Amino acid sequence: MTQTLRIATRKSALALWQTEHVAARLRALYPTIDISLVPLSTRGDEVLDRSLAAVGGKGLFLKELEEAMLRDEADLAVHSLKDVPMELDGPFELAAILSRANPYDAFVSNHFDDIKALPNGARVGTSSMRRRAQLKALRPDLDVVDLRGNVNTRLTKLDDGQYAAIVLACAGLERLGMSSRIRAQLTPPHWLPAASQGAIAIECRSGNTAVIELLRGLDDADTRACVEAERALSRALGGSCHVAIAAFCTQAEGALHLRGWVGDAEGGAGLRVEVNGAIGSSDALGQAAAEQLRSLGAERLLAIA
Repeated sequence: MTQTLRIATRKSALALWQTEHVAARLRALYPTIDISLVPLSTRGDEVLDRSLAAVGGKGLFLKELEEAMLRDEADLAVHSLKDVPMELDGPFELAAILSRANPYDAFVSNHFDDIKALPNGARVGTSSMRRRAQLKALRPDLDVVDLRGNVNTRLTKLDDGQYAAIVLACAGLERLGMSSRIRAQLTPPHWLPAASQGAIAIECRSGNTAVIELLRGLDDADTRACVEAERALSRALGGSCHVAIAAFCTQAEGALHLRGWVGDAEGGAGLRVEVNGAIGSSDALGQAAAEQLRSLGAERLLAIA
């Protein structure tokens, strides 16, 4: 068994929390292993004056961490799974997916209780095409504008009065001890999260059997089944930061229930489906949901983006 582990991580407070959480879980399993963090800055963290779609998409949060692993400066990397592209580049795999935290989005405002309470034309901040499209679907009158930066930066902009409200992930706020900032949770059936939102993933080089074996104990089979169905749906539709796709899968009594949604980030039009499948059918279930969305006209909405 390897005696040391080097974990690559982004430098944001949330990324560091997630990485420390993984390190603590590993130390509990393997008390004799020496674990160190390798904090890195990614292009996605550095370029904040443009949307993610404009500067290259979600892969911008992975590249520098993956390069560190290729240079043998790190053994693994910790990510928010929703930030991981649907297809990994290079010799990498997701060796473990931890038990999912709160998967929902949070409506955050200092003056209004929920989306319905916002005044006509209110300015709402989000960096996500999916969130933009769902806001427009519920309230076409809202002025939805881009908002980048880490959680604290976004909250500061809200507190400075630049926005009437912003939309963030509940899991990030809860992990940072900021649950009190959640004014309302945005939940199904009227609002769906990003594929795999709330789940932490651990990436390592394919074939690194020593590390993969160590990580096996952190993998949560139920969470993996659900998020793999969501990611299969998104992958089948070409999911990225450029399109508005939402997916949410739950598990009960040995079956998976997958909801999928595709929307127009400008006009708010949207299509939704619900499909059921057996445990073990995650990939097929996601593809089936994607096919149903295509049959309803999803390609037209995706082309708008």
